[in-house]
Amino acid sequence: MSRVPGWLGRLGAGLTEMSERWNERRAEAERERDETESRTSSDEQVPPPPDYAPDIPARPDPALAVPWGVRVAAEAGWRLLVLAGTLWVLMRIISAVQLVVLAFASALLITAILQPTVTRLRRLGVPRGPATALTAILGFVVMGLIGWFVTWQVMENIDDLSGQIQDGIDELRNWLLNSPFHVTDKQINEIAKNLREAVGANTDQITSAGLEGVTVVVEALTGILLAVFSTLFLLYDGKRIWQWTLKLVPAAARPGVAGAGPAAWRTLTAYVRGTVIVALIDAIFIGLGIYFLDVPMAVPLAVFIFLFAFIPLVGAVVSGALAVVVALVTQGVFTAVMTLAVVLAVQQIEGHILQPFILGRAVRVHPLAVVLSVACGGMVAGIGGAVVAVPLVAVTNTVAGYLRAYSRQSALRHSVRPRGATAVSAEPEGEAPSE
Repeated sequence: MSRVPGWLGRLGAGLTEMSERWNERRAEAERERDETESRTSSDEQVPPPPDYAPDIPARPDPALAVPWGVRVAAEAGWRLLVLAGTLWVLMRIISAVQLVVLAFASALLITAILQPTVTRLRRLGVPRGPATALTAILGFVVMGLIGWFVTWQVMENIDDLSGQIQDGIDELRNWLLNSPFHVTDKQINEIAKNLREAVGANTDQITSAGLEGVTVVVEALTGILLAVFSTLFLLYDGKRIWQWTLKLVPAAARPGVAGAGPAAWRTLTAYVRGTVIVALIDAIFIGLGIYFLDVPMAVPLAVFIFLFAFIPLVGAVVSGALAVVVALVTQGVFTAVMTLAVVLAVQQIEGHILQPFILGRAVRVHPLAVVLSVACGGMVAGIGGAVVAVPLVAVTNTVAGYLRAYSRQSALRHSVRPRGATAVSAEPEGEAPSE
């Protein structure tokens, strides 16, 4: 009994020793196998390509393979596409709210005319509210009286004008029959017949146009009310509205925009004042000319000339042509030629003397830009767009020039540093430099 535990202990010790030797041999075998695999992998080499295999050059970066001009064109192209898409979306939005945009633009133009009066009243000690109310009432009363006067003159002279137009048509017909153009009575009757047939064929369209005229009147009244309310608020609280608008601008660009706003407003004010003065001079002198030529409705025509003068280039042509046509059908060819001479003379004086002297360099816009802007404004928003187009271009030109000059001055301030004896070490803001 006493020898059994010893025998078991020797047996357990022998088994333990055999297990250790087995583990050592297995570990040694794994090391030999790893060394053999590593030597084999290091000794293996990729066989060289055959002699007939072509040499394949390394492919360059695709961006470097594109020519420089194509890369520049592509960069500019997608940016232009983004700008065109943005402009298209903006135009769609403006077309959707065209009435509101034109009303607000008209309010800006009216405010530019009336704001100096409010400023003068404020300097005289009148509070802001009464000064705004008095100026707005006076301005809108004057505009209403002008509209009433034109309507009254047209209604008073419409009967006489109809008779004079009929007489003028008869005289024009007799002149064509006796003219060297060899126009026959049959040809004139054929033209009149074609006109009557055209009117009869388009009766439905004319009727629908008359029905659409009711909608136009409603929209016009809505636009007038919006313009009146916008003008009142701009006159009364324009400074606060501008300060609130500045908060929508990123902080980095806010100083430049804050300076460009007053510059743009000065340009707009100068444009509106100059246009009003030039239009008033045109209306007075052309009105006096057609009055002395005994053209009917000289005063309403002068008012139309004043209003159409707010459309640069196109307005002068349309209003002048209207005066010439009225003179032709009422007083004959000689009076029409004299009316045309008066209109051309006044417009030449306007273009070469009045506009450069009154408007000056503050709102100088190239004639090509004027024509294109009026055409684009008319296509987008009709007559209202043509009126607003040129001041918009002038203001945009002023803002772009101011921001360009501001950016250049900022770059100079950050790049130019004093050197030598004039240099001063930078000190914390609010502290005096050390002596």
